[in-house]
Amino acid sequence: MALQQPDEESHPRYEGWRVAWASAVGVYFASLVVVTFPVLLKPWSAEFSWSREEVSRAFGIGAMVAGISAAPLGYILDRVSPRKVVVPSLVVLGCAFASLSLLTPHLGHLYAAFAVLGMAAIGTSPVAYARTIATWFHARRGLGLALVITGGSLGGILHPPAAEALIQQVGWRGACLWLGISVLAVGVPVALRFVRERPSAAMSDRKSEGASIRQGLGSRAFWMLAAVMVCGIMLQNGVIVHLSALLTDRGVSPGLAAIALSVMAGAALAGRLVTGYWIDRVFAARVLVVLMVLSAGGAFLLSNARSYGLGVLAAMLVGFGIGGESDVVPYLLSRYFGLRSFSTLYGFAWLANAIGGATGPVLMGRAFDTVGSYEPILVQMSAAVLGAAVLVLLLPRYQGRAAA
Repeated sequence: MALQQPDEESHPRYEGWRVAWASAVGVYFASLVVVTFPVLLKPWSAEFSWSREEVSRAFGIGAMVAGISAAPLGYILDRVSPRKVVVPSLVVLGCAFASLSLLTPHLGHLYAAFAVLGMAAIGTSPVAYARTIATWFHARRGLGLALVITGGSLGGILHPPAAEALIQQVGWRGACLWLGISVLAVGVPVALRFVRERPSAAMSDRKSEGASIRQGLGSRAFWMLAAVMVCGIMLQNGVIVHLSALLTDRGVSPGLAAIALSVMAGAALAGRLVTGYWIDRVFAARVLVVLMVLSAGGAFLLSNARSYGLGVLAAMLVGFGIGGESDVVPYLLSRYFGLRSFSTLYGFAWLANAIGGATGPVLMGRAFDTVGSYEPILVQMSAAVLGAAVLVLLLPRYQGRAAA
């Protein structure tokens, strides 16, 4: 069977699109750990008398465990069916999130729960699905990856207001229980039914092409992309975790703050779809530079935003920019290094992602606890993202249709 042609990929009934949407459902539930954290931060702090830095550390632990697990997971995904990874991960994710309803006043309990959640979430994150999508798409790979990653944006739009509404109705313990059950009731059946690699002899040959793990890790382009991921996700996670607290500190109601998180996620969704369209058509590094400048500008604006409208605009810029970045990095990895060790290399890149993701919220929490303001740290993060954008300008060209 010949490798699919671009016109096949463009057909609405092409099976790869069903796989992409099913994968997006998995990413949607993986985002639950990240995007509900800001809504739960204040209730946990109030009930257990924990500082914001102490609570934020749980987020960092989850992110670091996810990052450390990513490369071994990628190694497995380069060798087994993705269904054997994503289905058990969704089961553990749902059970672990529901178990937060039994949280005790011991910080160790919170940290242990997020360690488990971090390991489970990486098993149903874009790392788990990106290789699968790459087997289904060549000419439309950027858009295919974008659709998968939009699951996280949809989660960011829907999970925070749902969590806030559940907290108002059944308390934060009941909210954690019902959200965990939703993973088991919806995510697991969808993954079982639809998630799989493309069954094709030609595709098997193509999956063996590309760089080895050693060659990838020895490449300058790989480490440049890793640095970009550290700076970008440091800003994104710092803003996501503390946006609700930042806005409510400035007089915004909790309900409006939750809406701001959803708007940020909506901007990330738009950024991912727009980016997915363009990276199939122009050199992806050019797109990445524009996205990073937008997100840096958003962080700078948020640092001193004194109105709800400016705060939402700033969050939109950060969401759009970093959301699009999430598309570009796996796309570039697949173009530079092929599919031979793609999941393993993406897993190593995700470790960089985890370092930034774990550091950002803690730095912002410490900044607030130290000086009572998020302004200085946001300015510093904005500068770091701009510096990473300069690195992107040095990325080499890759071979292929999209390089034009």
